[in-house]
Amino acid sequence: MRVTTETKQGTKKRILEAARKLFSDKGLAKTTTRELAAEAAIASGTLFNYFPSKEHLALSIIDASLEAAQGEFAESRRETESLEEALFAYIAIALRHLRPHRSYLGDVLESTLSPFNTSTEADSSDGLRVRHLEAVQTLIESHAPPSAPQPSAVTMHLYWTLHLGVLAYWAKDESPNQEDSLVLLDQALRLFVGSLNPDPRTVEITHVP
Repeated sequence: MRVTTETKQGTKKRILEAARKLFSDKGLAKTTTRELAAEAAIASGTLFNYFPSKEHLALSIIDASLEAAQGEFAESRRETESLEEALFAYIAIALRHLRPHRSYLGDVLESTLSPFNTSTEADSSDGLRVRHLEAVQTLIESHAPPSAPQPSAVTMHLYWTLHLGVLAYWAKDESPNQEDSLVLLDQALRLFVGSLNPDPRTVEITHVP
């Protein structure tokens, strides 16, 4: 029997719903592909027709949440915001969309988003990372003078490193409403924005004899 596009979409939707439930309840590491297939009411082998691994599946869920966050930010953005305020709002909205997945976000960071990971799962995160960095680069350029050069690769690498650090801290933050993470985010963005246009008056000069 020929599988229709509608049937495929329905199966994929059930897999994603099953993954959201099981990952939230048990975590990514402790959820097996057999359990995912059973929860989605499909054969075990069918799962791999849609997602190569449970890590790809988790990343797909995270990616969809971040894409929705980008849309919300675009609609709510205020032109009068400073760069630091705009970046804070952008990431804060993303954290709100990621909240249902906070219990297993740390596993996703380790398996797919870490700059030290060279697995195929890490390769699959390129689209998410590039889309996020392109949005940040656009924000930086919109707040820069017309003659300012584009942010360098080193600048964007610094941002991504700080961003992953905030995500990793937030995933484990036990403070009320993860308020400590927002403080960390504020400090990280102050450091990053300061690195774009450092004020020479704040630079301490050390004289070497």
